[in-house]
Amino acid sequence: MNDNSWLNRTHLLIGDAALHKLSKAHVMVVGLGGVGSYAAEFIARSGVGTMTIVDGDVVEESNRNRQLLALQTTMGKNKALLMAERLRDINSDIKLHIVQDFIQPDMVENLLSLNPDHILDAIDSVTPKITFLVQAYHQQLPLVSCMGAGGKMDPLQIRIADISKTHSCPFAQEIRKQLKMRHQIRTGIKTVFSPEIPPKESLVLTEGSRYKKSSYGTISYMPAAIGGVAASEVIKDLIKER
Repeated sequence: MNDNSWLNRTHLLIGDAALHKLSKAHVMVVGLGGVGSYAAEFIARSGVGTMTIVDGDVVEESNRNRQLLALQTTMGKNKALLMAERLRDINSDIKLHIVQDFIQPDMVENLLSLNPDHILDAIDSVTPKITFLVQAYHQQLPLVSCMGAGGKMDPLQIRIADISKTHSCPFAQEIRKQLKMRHQIRTGIKTVFSPEIPPKESLVLTEGSRYKKSSYGTISYMPAAIGGVAASEVIKDLIKER
């Protein structure tokens, strides 16, 4: 970095060696919605030197109650490009790989060939998430996977656990089931989840586009809270003694 004075407070907390590790690290964030947008910003603000950000979606009116990038002035704009602009405004020296596409099975291999030091999975559709998790798992890439933020109100219930230990989260249940039944993966994926049971009346069926057949109502702070916990796990993993 040409000038890292903006990281003085971070330096006071974690010191030279950890800050150097972060500056040399490459983190991939897949999905830049409510959870992923906040997580990506938290990771960038920690001083991570290289990031790959992935999302093919554009900002919609319904995103404004919970997504970092969603403003009246950003309607219809691509989330990956908006995130890139924001991250560069935080750290002008950051190196970015920007992917303006939805996760498809045939693109995962190319994405993972970038060989990131850590991955934060914030994909909110089952089929793309399973495809991504399976390939990352088999390549033994460090990863934190975020489960559902919808239908949750209490951030104090957010937990970190292996996928095998998740419970009471419908999204996590479906991911766990498919990993086990279709891919024989039972353990070995770190997740951030909440066991808070979503109220049935908050569920709405959708048209099924982009692999999503249903969604839960979501409050403003829960995606950010889950994103913050996930980002903290990525950062701590990167700076821990090896």
